[in-house]
Amino acid sequence: MQVKTATLEHFGSDTRQRTVDTFAIPDDVRIKNLRYEIEGVEVDWSDGHCAYYPFSWLKSHSNKPVTKLESNPELTFRKIKSYVPGRDSTFPTFPYSDIMADDGALRDWLEGIYDWGFAFVQGVPTNPESTEALLKRIAFIRNTHYGGFWDFTADLTFKDTAYTTEFLGAHTDNTYFTDPARLQLFHLLSHTDGDGGASLLVDGFRAASILREESPQDFEVLMSTNHPYHSSGNEDVCVQPAEQAPVLKVHPELQRLYQIRWNNYDRAAKKNWNWEDQVKWYTAARHWDEIIRRKDMEIWTQLEPGTALIFDNWRMLHGRSEFTGKRRMCGGYINNDDFISRYRLLKFGREEVLRNIGNDQWSLENPNYYL
Repeated sequence: MQVKTATLEHFGSDTRQRTVDTFAIPDDVRIKNLRYEIEGVEVDWSDGHCAYYPFSWLKSHSNKPVTKLESNPELTFRKIKSYVPGRDSTFPTFPYSDIMADDGALRDWLEGIYDWGFAFVQGVPTNPESTEALLKRIAFIRNTHYGGFWDFTADLTFKDTAYTTEFLGAHTDNTYFTDPARLQLFHLLSHTDGDGGASLLVDGFRAASILREESPQDFEVLMSTNHPYHSSGNEDVCVQPAEQAPVLKVHPELQRLYQIRWNNYDRAAKKNWNWEDQVKWYTAARHWDEIIRRKDMEIWTQLEPGTALIFDNWRMLHGRSEFTGKRRMCGGYINNDDFISRYRLLKFGREEVLRNIGNDQWSLENPNYYL
């Protein structure tokens, strides 16, 4: 108990890092005395150490293995809200001025992204500085080989299909990174001398649910077969993830689907499989591809200056129709850990999040459930 327990004495009040030398504690340490108080218990240990343990912390970190999801290995989907074309007519939309001025509005925006997988922000000033400030309300902007905050046109500055005027099929970004960015934001600043360029979104979690319903074996194949990816367009770049990854990634403890990794543009040739495995994977991938192309799966919208689109890159696939003319677009990426940290702190408050560090008793009341 003493080794694992996080008391105020064990952690720096400013750093929140462990200060006790765990391995200096005698391995035969025992409790000498207990004093129960209204909000917790004070413990005298045989090595002379005295510590106070709040009941709320003890409850969050009690050993209850029977309640963990290992006892229920069936794969689950978290509760989501899914926009269905033809059924729904209103997109999740939030005002820029409120988000910038109020943390409550920021929380509602992040919750909208988490629930729906995407959201629009209206009233964004049509300049890159205001868009950058919007992203930084969440966290720092992720730097990649494309830079940090983007402000670009279709000029192939970076040798990637996104920097062309061509049609882009539904995909997720950063499949070639070990840790793909979680959020991605686009703001169209201008579009002159042409038309087209409608934006496409597809809910990958909804598509995965349909795939499992129509063919559990195809679902299993896309969940269990790892693939290589790469980004090698520019001469000074050849990015590959540290390990291959499946299209459908499942949390090993929650047994919950939590990440889609689908980009046929960036998928590399796989070598470590036999003919039977290849046939199974391509059959499953063809089924998946057919699902995400269905009309009732494709969410089409035309971006306009002043309205930014942000989406969950671990859930939503995105694309674009072909366009003519000159478009100026800006935006950027936000990392998963930074997004989830901000969302949990705003949703539950700092003390509740800190109290539950390390708590894997999965429930809707546990901040760690939200990932």
